Amino acid sequence: MMPILIIMAAGMASRYGSLKQIASFGPSKETMLEYAIYDAIKAGFNKVVFIIRSSFADEFKEIFEPKLRGRIAIAYVYQELHNAMEGVAVPATRTKPWGTGHALLCARPAVNEPFAIINADDFYGYDTFAKAAHFLQTECNAQTHANIGFILSQTLSEYGSVSRGVCTTNAAGLLTSITERTNIYPTENGIVYEEDGVQHPLAPDTTVSMNCWCFHPSVFQYATVAFRAFLAAHKEEPKTEFYIPSLADGLLQSGAASIRLIRTNARWFGVTYKEDAPFVQQNLDALIATGAYPPNLWGVLV
Repeated sequence: MMPILIIMAAGMASRYGSLKQIASFGPSKETMLEYAIYDAIKAGFNKVVFIIRSSFADEFKEIFEPKLRGRIAIAYVYQELHNAMEGVAVPATRTKPWGTGHALLCARPAVNEPFAIINADDFYGYDTFAKAAHFLQTECNAQTHANIGFILSQTLSEYGSVSRGVCTTNAAGLLTSITERTNIYPTENGIVYEEDGVQHPLAPDTTVSMNCWCFHPSVFQYATVAFRAFLAAHKEEPKTEFYIPSLADGLLQSGAASIRLIRTNARWFGVTYKEDAPFVQQNLDALIATGAYPPNLWGVLV
């Protein structure tokens, strides 16, 4: 069974200032997520599911369908406030969807096979998708999921703080915990995360999640229960989000399944802030110069 790639592209990119999901970075106007899809096709994925907002669906489809048609199967699901709420009313104070864990649940109607799920605005590299595809085709089952882990020092932005899932493992290479840290940044004394105004150090070689997860579809059952519990505790908090790392940590602590940490040395870069764009373009240009990617991913005139 060939694996599916789910791309979370519903965010409104408040820190970036525009819809970075459709922003051009490659020399032939390629978006970041196109490089992920290119690598995923090469690694053996045969379907991509886009999680988007209905408000920009037409524009999104107009950009991507001509490029991807005939190369990989495409499906769309929509992350809106009311989706996957299991009959729970949306509070009037809530103005945006409930986070990456909610996005995962919104994809449920389109997914029946083992899948990888990623962010739309991150560059993961071919090694990430090759390792994800191998795991999904050979090891993934209802009791065994995986995360592709990156080196913290290679995942920071020079222009502001970032959120990362900080991973710990046992001797067998299985995750024992993953903790979402939402305010990580470098200082003169090293990398820190800030919580309640207090800085806490993080080692540069800490393994972190970049939201590249490999799941068996049975995860949807656990996620539904976990999201219901989240809503019961936090639905009146207008900015609190239901994160995939928090969901995964709950899965671990419950003993319902194990999660392998598969490390990659792939170079990560992303577009959290507008100022990141030139750095991203420089990295893509360098990869194209080495032959890792063609100057025009799809051979389509734009």
